[in-house]
Amino acid sequence: MGPKAAFIAIALAKAAPASADFDAEAFPPYERCALCHGLFGVSANARFPNLAGQEPIYIENQVRAFLSGYRHNDGGQMSSIVTELKPEEIAVVVEWFSTQDPPAPAPQGNAEGRALYEARNCGTCHDAETPYLGVPHLTAQHAGYLVKQMRDFRDGMRGTHLGCLPHGPMMPADDSEIAAIAAYLASVPRP
Repeated sequence: MGPKAAFIAIALAKAAPASADFDAEAFPPYERCALCHGLFGVSANARFPNLAGQEPIYIENQVRAFLSGYRHNDGGQMSSIVTELKPEEIAVVVEWFSTQDPPAPAPQGNAEGRALYEARNCGTCHDAETPYLGVPHLTAQHAGYLVKQMRDFRDGMRGTHLGCLPHGPMMPADDSEIAAIAAYLASVPRP
């Protein structure tokens, strides 16, 4: 092959569409979740919760709630991404995130938030010593995420799973109190 023919062959090879060699099936299913929640379950964006060290039953319950349509207060992002998981992949995702090291707490606490949290007896269900299965850790969570969830409970945008007291009536009417509780919880280390 002469130089001109070799040049044409190389040019044609570069112009031809590249064959895709990306195989999504070759990657673990939790990597899909990592786009929002971080590979190790610590989200860089307060819109998405930290999943690292979260209760496994809680993670599974939420995935299934989004799949069934029971939970839908996310603007549709979770509702659409969970449909990409095969049923057998849910356990892989749950195990991955629940076994990661818990996220670091926020540096600043909130004394008023602690008093409000304690006065509402939220720790009865949410503190680590509690034997209730499927109850999430609220500690070391993004304050912004907690604020949104508490407002959604209060405003009827998010339901409570079966077996729990309805959360809506338990939420403060005042947004500044919600923000104080969220700031307090964000600053407490996750067990």
